[in-house]
Amino acid sequence: MFSLEVEKNLKEVCVAIAERYEINFVEIGVDGNHVHFLVQSVPVLSPERIVKITKSITAKEIFKKHQEVKKYLWGGHFWTSGYYMNTVGAHGNEKVIKEYVENQGRKYRQVYRGQVELFDQI
Repeated sequence: MFSLEVEKNLKEVCVAIAERYEINFVEIGVDGNHVHFLVQSVPVLSPERIVKITKSITAKEIFKKHQEVKKYLWGGHFWTSGYYMNTVGAHGNEKVIKEYVENQGRKYRQVYRGQVELFDQI
């Protein structure tokens, strides 16, 4: 469903979110009709808040730049109400989650891989 132009704009919107909020997009990938994010953020942002920020801003910006996308969506919504989230602590297994995001489906295409920098400096 995602064209290369939509994928490019999704990445650009996420980079802008990262600059405004303390949300680092480590990995972004698309797989057919869904998107996977591996993000890193500060402890004061709850996982729910990270999802709300990401979903609301990306939907608004994609619809602004790609009005044609709405005709392919169920009910005209870019995101469904649900999501899957898992957390990784300092001693968690980021590698396993990163591999999961990287290897989703046969049509998976990595859109973005940022630098893990938020906590590397500590």
